[in-house]
Amino acid sequence: MAGDLHMQAVIPNATPRRVYDAWIDSRSHGEFTGGPAEIEPVVGGKFTIFDGYITGETLELVPHSRIVQAWRTTEFPDGTPDSRLEVTLEPVSDGCRVTIDQTNLPEDQVDSYKSGWMEYYFDLMTQYFSR
Repeated sequence: MAGDLHMQAVIPNATPRRVYDAWIDSRSHGEFTGGPAEIEPVVGGKFTIFDGYITGETLELVPHSRIVQAWRTTEFPDGTPDSRLEVTLEPVSDGCRVTIDQTNLPEDQVDSYKSGWMEYYFDLMTQYFSR
């Protein structure tokens, strides 16, 4: 069975442009997550994050508002298809609302990824854009 998650956070002091650019840029992504990232910032481009723990392919890019990726970690069971990650960016009065919709996750790993998005993305983006 597959699981889904939906999460939102407002990143203070950020704009959709800044978050989008940091998400698809290898150097910036590595700076805000604290882990190495290699990202080809084009549709069809491959990416690897956290020394290969996360890998995938970018399926759609709408500059400064939407990123869609095929996404998986080394913890996905063999033969499990990639999950689908959609990141939506919206300006709000106090920053940028980042919405994560991820589908087709291994059911028993949804809670782990939910805490991972908080710890390794939302919390770290808040710190990064507050500098």
